[in-house]
Amino acid sequence: MVPVKSFMVPVAKFVTVDRDTDVRKAAEIMRDRNIGSLFVTRGKDIVGIVTDTDVVRRSVAVGTDPSKTPVEQIMSAPIVTIEENKTLLDANDLMAREHLRHLGVTRDKKLVGMISVRDLVVFLTNLPRK
Repeated sequence: MVPVKSFMVPVAKFVTVDRDTDVRKAAEIMRDRNIGSLFVTRGKDIVGIVTDTDVVRRSVAVGTDPSKTPVEQIMSAPIVTIEENKTLLDANDLMAREHLRHLGVTRDKKLVGMISVRDLVVFLTNLPRK
């Protein structure tokens, strides 16, 4: 089976926002970049992830003002991770078990990438059909 590292987005390509960025700005960035998540930073450190689902469930649905709410208040932290040599099936199982659509990918416990449900769908779509 294919390892997670073959389909991950490397950390160098992460789109990040500072923890003080307001939810509205984060949502605009996700819309403009056509992505479903942003990594949240404190200085140079990644401290969490904010997803389109977080925006809907933790901001919009509870009535917070997205232009006054920092992403740090709605982000998911710590980031759930999987080792880079685990398989895509392992990633799928972990996402299903934890009800997540994004996983951090680690090498020796250091964050080196991210894999999403979208990445798994792309992989499955390109499998040869019998």
